[in-house]
Amino acid sequence: MNKTRAIIIDDEFHIREAMVALIRHNCPDIFICGVADSAEQGRELLRQYEVNLIFLDISMPKEDGFQFLQSISLNDFAIIFVTAYQEYALKALRANAIDYLLKPVNAYELKDAVQKAIAYLEHRKSRSVAQEVYQESITGLIDQIKQPSKCIEKITVPEQFGFHIVKVCEIMYLEADSNYTILHFSGLKKIVATRSLGDFEKILEGPDFFRIHKSTLINLHFLKAYNSYQGNFAELMDGTRLSISRRKVQEFKDAVSQISKLIT
Repeated sequence: MNKTRAIIIDDEFHIREAMVALIRHNCPDIFICGVADSAEQGRELLRQYEVNLIFLDISMPKEDGFQFLQSISLNDFAIIFVTAYQEYALKALRANAIDYLLKPVNAYELKDAVQKAIAYLEHRKSRSVAQEVYQESITGLIDQIKQPSKCIEKITVPEQFGFHIVKVCEIMYLEADSNYTILHFSGLKKIVATRSLGDFEKILEGPDFFRIHKSTLINLHFLKAYNSYQGNFAELMDGTRLSISRRKVQEFKDAVSQISKLIT
């Protein structure tokens, strides 16, 4: 069986050493071609070896991980970001469904990220549409990192066999389905995402979306009416009626009031 050839790019020596040890111990199908302490050294490794997977630090002096990405062709590589906790960066990574690991790296999360990244790389190689979606996701990620205060307009939604890029304003509501989430759009269109509702709640935080129930997150711009007869319900523009948790009612009313002020 051919091994996946990987490189590690990180400016911190102890992180590089720790990653090498973790990968060798937990990912026997990964062969580490080399390690680099800068983007420039990373490009040199790509010239020397036929690489499939890049473990890439985000925050590096001179040239960061995003600048490095803009200097290479992404078609042949799976990218896994390795980053310290930076809320604005994590939100952008989540929104674009890009694989990432938080420092210090957890062995279980490492194995999961590697498995997903390699599987999607193979998918991208066989489907040009998937490659285009990945390129657009990376572009969206870089744009959001450059403008962290800007509202997220598009998100990349992971499915069982690929990804969809959707406009946030077109999502009507999201419904939990075990560890999956069903995204509902107007016109009966829906997507089943391989991501939890809690993850989407973090990505879509802000005045537009409100979690009315443990299993339901709605876009308040699609709200048509509120009804308290025999329960508490939110009625959407297409006639969909969704139950509002009793403990969420007052918070829901406050959210509706707030967004009404923003619209007027």
